[in-house]
Amino acid sequence: MAHGAGTVPSFRGALQGRQVGVIAEVKRSSPSKGAINPGLDLAAQVRAYEAAGAAAISVLTEPTRFGGSAEDLVLARKSVALPLLKKDFHVDVSQIFEARMLGASAALVIARAVTPGRLKDLITAGADVALEILVEVRDERELDLALSLNASLIGVNNRNLETLELDAGTSLRILPLIPRGVVAIAESGVKSAADVKRFADAGADAVLIGSELSGARDPEAVARSLTGVVRTGGARKG
Repeated sequence: MAHGAGTVPSFRGALQGRQVGVIAEVKRSSPSKGAINPGLDLAAQVRAYEAAGAAAISVLTEPTRFGGSAEDLVLARKSVALPLLKKDFHVDVSQIFEARMLGASAALVIARAVTPGRLKDLITAGADVALEILVEVRDERELDLALSLNASLIGVNNRNLETLELDAGTSLRILPLIPRGVVAIAESGVKSAADVKRFADAGADAVLIGSELSGARDPEAVARSLTGVVRTGGARKG
């Protein structure tokens, strides 16, 4: 049974099990791949992810480049009981409040898209309304900033959003630097259980998987094939 906006499940809590959490994403298109699945049936997609054992679901709500909408998040919340990440370019506190009202458990904030002061404001706003903030970083400086602001969820994006190039080495370099008390997520470039294991060995608590699942003919089978990898903590320190 799905939850209402007032009783959303914990995103962070869902990613702290014995296995590497799979955050399965709903994405109709992207700047790097173009059209992925424009006719995607969102309710059926998220239910397939839930049936496959995904720990959480990421919903792209940005319309221009990703073909998403706020309505997608609302429908996902009605369709499944899993924690939902609202994935968009969140740069204003009002967007954080909106994400909470729509039923999100968490919202993505890209560190390099805002000033340090604004990042602090967005994290604070999230705490004020019980919305978890996933801070996305790509280098050591951004990680240090996120940690200095007590971020409890950190995602490392293997895709350079300026060039759209993919480099798995980004997560492999940054994940071991994230303290064990912080949930660490590898984003982009995950296509197989071997990829999940590689990021797990570097310290990932979870992986976010978009195009591989959104474009799959059988999303439940593909999502299921990516679950079950044991969390190891990698070389991360306490």
